Amino acid sequence: MNRSRAVFVSLLVFLSIAGLSLASLRLGASASDSGQSSRTFEFNYQVHFPATPGANAPVHLWVPYPTAADVHQTPAASVSITEDVPHSMGHDAEYNNAFVVFTPTPAQVASGFDAGLRFTVTRKEYVALHNGAAVQQASFANAKPSPALLQRYLHPDKLVPLDGAIAELARQQTAGANTPIEKARKIYDYVVSTMHYDKSGEGWGRGDAVWACDSKRGNCTDFHSVFIGMMRHSGIPARFEIGFPLPEGKTEGEIPGYHCWSEFYIEEIGWIPVDASEASKNPAKKDYFFGALDTNRVLFTYGRDIRLSSDQKAEPLNYFIYPYAEANGQPVKDLKRTFSFREVPASQQAAAGR
Repeated sequence: MNRSRAVFVSLLVFLSIAGLSLASLRLGASASDSGQSSRTFEFNYQVHFPATPGANAPVHLWVPYPTAADVHQTPAASVSITEDVPHSMGHDAEYNNAFVVFTPTPAQVASGFDAGLRFTVTRKEYVALHNGAAVQQASFANAKPSPALLQRYLHPDKLVPLDGAIAELARQQTAGANTPIEKARKIYDYVVSTMHYDKSGEGWGRGDAVWACDSKRGNCTDFHSVFIGMMRHSGIPARFEIGFPLPEGKTEGEIPGYHCWSEFYIEEIGWIPVDASEASKNPAKKDYFFGALDTNRVLFTYGRDIRLSSDQKAEPLNYFIYPYAEANGQPVKDLKRTFSFREVPASQQAAAGR
């Protein structure tokens, strides 16, 4: 046996003893190297529908249901849905987002009613890149999206055009980048370093990419609209994801509002997450949030410009995380909503077989 072959065989023996593979060396850190963790919690989503006398057509209240399509989040368990209001499950046709649609009785509509859902879920840390290298974690790999859906994630949204200022910015910021991952990093760095998390005044929160480019501020929706627009113009599929944040270091409490982030798709790797707004707020984690997500969130839905079903008569929804209702074919205003969570103790998880 020559020297080079002996070295190779010795390496294989070492890797076998260590539980590693050549693929893991090529791809970078393993899932365990990345210190992945999980968080199990009960989530409570409640809606109050105001008294609406005079509604003479079927009334519908749509409430988003946590996705079961993300392998970094267990399907909802111990689900409780308000029983005294008629309801059924449904999905939108484009993104397959799940929802509960309540169809209250005329008496319930006239007097107002409460509805909602409660469920338990486990959110896992999601690490696709570590120090810029792809992480081998086959057990976490999302299924490859259909060609049609990948094409959708290359097209514009109503508030995310791919021409004009977005196009010019994408060309400028990706100059010199040769691979999709290099382009993605340049776009991410630009968004994180240029935009500021600022919810003062008006205009923020709509995910209007052109407004956000001009203003260079906003909330998570605005950050990721700019990111997604620049990515799609650069030929890289990118999708919008929205759910709720979980306060770090707290075990229960109310949640004031949503949080969103994004993923982009590289054929050789799969979906890669980014959270540009969290990176902007916490510069020490800028590298982490390019390719990873922490456990402090729950994902509900994907996409923009969502038409829930044929029963929806008004315009498609900009995004779908808050409850939406229609009466007489018009959106119902003044829906009151509350969101809260409670950490599930390890002892309770063990009793439930989690």
